[in-house]
Amino acid sequence: MIELLLRARRGGFGLEIECSFAAPWTVVFGPSGAGKSTLLRLIAGLDRPDSGRIAIHGQEVTDTKTGLNLRPGPLATQRGVGLVAQQSALFPHLRVASNVGYGVSWKDINAKVTRIEEMLELVGASHLIRRWPRDLSGGEAQRVSLARALAPKPKLLLLDEPLSALDAGARDQLLTRLQTWLTEQKIQTILVTHDAADALATGAEVALLQEGKLAAVGPASQVLAAERERLLARLRLS
Repeated sequence: MIELLLRARRGGFGLEIECSFAAPWTVVFGPSGAGKSTLLRLIAGLDRPDSGRIAIHGQEVTDTKTGLNLRPGPLATQRGVGLVAQQSALFPHLRVASNVGYGVSWKDINAKVTRIEEMLELVGASHLIRRWPRDLSGGEAQRVSLARALAPKPKLLLLDEPLSALDAGARDQLLTRLQTWLTEQKIQTILVTHDAADALATGAEVALLQEGKLAAVGPASQVLAAERERLLARLRLS
């Protein structure tokens, strides 16, 4: 469970969130500029709230008075969190295999190699294992970034529109495979998207974010009923 009580102001924009995410798979849905990426950065520890608290699976990770990280540092992995953003941010000087294995601190080299291979296979990128990041397409880089986030066995996975470079069919296929695997591994996941189809396809719990505040939380079929009707109307007209 992720427990949030936080406030953060960035220029003229303010984020105020008080909620808990308990579902295995939660989609944070909202328009551009609603604060979705800011929320994920705060949970991951890449940004600091002005006030409030964040608890991940019962572990306090933010001081309730100062808003300062109890575990300071730039890496989300310090919180047991895997974060995948739209921009892959792969290390350019490392091949795909080394990128994926970067956060895996296991001493058993054979186990580490096996983990790298398994994660690349999961995201459909086994054939890229010896490539350099510069030789990858946008979609390939996103698949590798996803494998890198999964490799250290995070407690929580944060996905910030991580498959935007893939076509709709490939994205749906990978999301379905990923959701099944993450559920089996008991890795709680929060996916950020402005595409209602992503939320409806996964049948997830949805948190509707508007102008920095949660407007609704509940099943996708209820929270996104209006969006679903809008999508169906567009299909009927096409």
